[in-house]
Amino acid sequence: MNGDFVIGGIFTFHHYTRTEQITYTRLPPQTECYGIDFREVRFARAMEFTIHEINNRTDLLPGITLGYQIHDSCSTVPMAIKVAFQLANGLKPDFNETGTCSQYAAATVPAIIGDSASTQSISIARVLGLFGIPQVSHYATCSCLSDKNHYPTFFRTIPSDQHQAAALARMVKHFGWTWIGAVRSDSDYGNYGMASFLKAAEAEGICVEYSESYYRTQPRSRLERVANVIRRSTARVIIAFMASGDMKILLAELSQQPPSPLQWIGSETWITDPDILQYNMCAGAIGFGVPQSVIPGLREFLLELTPSKALESPLLTEFWESSFSCNLKGHTGTSGNLRECDGSEDIQTLQNPYSDTSQLRITNMVYKATYAIAHAIHRLICNGTQCDKTIKFSPWQIFTQLKKVNFTTNNGFQVSFDSNGDPPAVYELINWQYKKNGALEFVTVGQYDSSRPRGQEFKMSKNITWVGGQTEVPVSVCSESCPPGTRKAVQKRRPVCCFDCITCAEGEISNKTDSLDCLRCPPEFWPNAKRDSCLPKPVEFLSWEETLGIILTVFSIAGAFTAVFVSGIFYKHRASPIVKANNSELSFLLLFSLTLCFLCSLTFIGRPSEWSCVLRHTAFGITFVLCISCVLGKTIVVLMAFRATLPGSNVMKWFGPPQQRLSVITFTLIQVIICVLWLKISPPYPFKNLKHYKEKIILECGLGSAIGFWAVLGYIGLLAILCFILAFLARKLPDHFNEAKFITFSMLIFCAVWITFIPAYFSSPGKLTVAVEIFAILASSFGLIICIFAPKCFIIIFRPDQNTKKHLMGKTPSKDH
Repeated sequence: MNGDFVIGGIFTFHHYTRTEQITYTRLPPQTECYGIDFREVRFARAMEFTIHEINNRTDLLPGITLGYQIHDSCSTVPMAIKVAFQLANGLKPDFNETGTCSQYAAATVPAIIGDSASTQSISIARVLGLFGIPQVSHYATCSCLSDKNHYPTFFRTIPSDQHQAAALARMVKHFGWTWIGAVRSDSDYGNYGMASFLKAAEAEGICVEYSESYYRTQPRSRLERVANVIRRSTARVIIAFMASGDMKILLAELSQQPPSPLQWIGSETWITDPDILQYNMCAGAIGFGVPQSVIPGLREFLLELTPSKALESPLLTEFWESSFSCNLKGHTGTSGNLRECDGSEDIQTLQNPYSDTSQLRITNMVYKATYAIAHAIHRLICNGTQCDKTIKFSPWQIFTQLKKVNFTTNNGFQVSFDSNGDPPAVYELINWQYKKNGALEFVTVGQYDSSRPRGQEFKMSKNITWVGGQTEVPVSVCSESCPPGTRKAVQKRRPVCCFDCITCAEGEISNKTDSLDCLRCPPEFWPNAKRDSCLPKPVEFLSWEETLGIILTVFSIAGAFTAVFVSGIFYKHRASPIVKANNSELSFLLLFSLTLCFLCSLTFIGRPSEWSCVLRHTAFGITFVLCISCVLGKTIVVLMAFRATLPGSNVMKWFGPPQQRLSVITFTLIQVIICVLWLKISPPYPFKNLKHYKEKIILECGLGSAIGFWAVLGYIGLLAILCFILAFLARKLPDHFNEAKFITFSMLIFCAVWITFIPAYFSSPGKLTVAVEIFAILASSFGLIICIFAPKCFIIIFRPDQNTKKHLMGKTPSKDH
């Protein structure tokens, strides 16, 4: 249609081309296009409708008429370039020989709408960019077209695939799919779109099992290979970044041998294509589509087509004949032996994508693109309500004005472009659901708006019906999630989404699903059985309440009572010969020290504290030295007493009671000095032993200075050995009741106990270390009290006839019992 200004249009009316082999002996024939796309016819007629609507307006380009030239790119780059040159230069075969062509004089259109496909749009943009002619595409979504260095005059009313790819990746992540398959058109649209998606998917932690490509002109073997990869895959979710024509061919191939049910995710090109609704295997598919709209008056305009109007255009003639399977009168077409149209054909009853205006999506993009060009022209030639059609302008001026347009269309949609010529990215989430009659339909279940904050882009409005009619989200993972208490270990030579779940090592936990690493619990904590949380370690010490503590307490108190009981017997019979003969003063002091030895073992029981740690070691060291000093004094008395019976000997005056007391005090004082130095330099202290057991804390007393501890023990051992040697030397003295024998036995037991104590002390774990120490104290104390005092008590209580001076002096013969 002619007009004051003619807008160009390029649409993909046909899917395929038929060409003959070039022989170079004659002119090649015109390329023949076939495989009409009814939806593309609707797009072109929507452009026609919009231009008529603009021409009827009084507020936009008043008094100006717009015309149009619409061409078919036939889904091929050569044809797209050819029609681009035709729109830029015109169809006249004139040749200018002056060499003074103006840069823009040859342009027959100020701007062009189209093409539908990205590949053809890229080729067109490269041509038109040379002439400065702006191009506004309604359907080319390749992110590469946002590069203004290569495509300076390109605009579009549909969002870039950069946004769609990111939205698809976030949607996949949103539904928990980490293992997916991917197919794409082997074209600029598919390759660039899939590359953007794969990059976004990798950032979201999504793994792709396979990524296959196919283009409808490739050999069938390639198609079969792609179909077989899909059939063999383990991924239950597949994303298809494909043009509608390629998708139809792929689905047709898969229909011959359907794979296991797959959850399809579609790009905007095919997810809203009514022609693909015939493939039930895609039921439950989801994908992003541009928002649906209503264009008042469009449906009536589309249905006003009559056979006579159809004959005015070869394209509309082909459309009519393909729709009704008949030949129009006066047209010799290529429809074969079809009946002749008889006038009974009613376009009102036509059921195909041309007349389907229930969800106008891409059609609205054509509507917006046409209005954008009209507004750009208006800004150039109009001042208010006055327009001057004689004003000359270049396409570059239209390009400049297009960058500035910002308006709202009649049906309420905002139109503007950013610095890359792209509109804001707003999508509807489309779901393929069954209607009551069993047919599939497009249902809008949500919206995605890239301008919203991260994580809030999705806004769901309806429930999604998934593959197989499920209401629950299908699962598609290479490996099941690792529960808390385990970590992920990537399988060798497989993607990161394929992993094994390894139980956390000892002392480590993971409290999240799919943890990459396990965390070590703090020193005073230990994992629970599931290893998903750290619990405080149980604190272990020898307590009063437990059985072992009670037993040791009983023995300690029993020993102390025994010493007190023996003291009572000795006190009661203090005038008896046997008590007097065995140095009663040292005996009472020894019994007193043994009582303290028994009682000091109680300081080792209970929760260690600063005072108990200090008391238990110092009290033990001092009381035992006091005890051994008394025994040593008694041993020396025995030896001195024997020496005193020799003629001329007066040794007893050098080791009388004062000297005995002084020796005990001296020996004990040395131990006190050692203990004071120990406490001064580095005293014992309570501490939590975290090394002996991993799963529990041993609360014990640290030695502080190990030298101090072993000095205390060594001093006790030195006195014990000295005492043992002296008693051993006196064991055969001719005394009827030789106390040296019993002291020898007691020191033998004492030394044996403490020699075995050393390895037992170091090898006993936890609280048993304290129990071993208490046992050594009790055993050595009982050894002393039994060996030294039991025979005397036996004589005092059961053999009073032997408790005489004569008997002790050996002057009364013993009776044989």
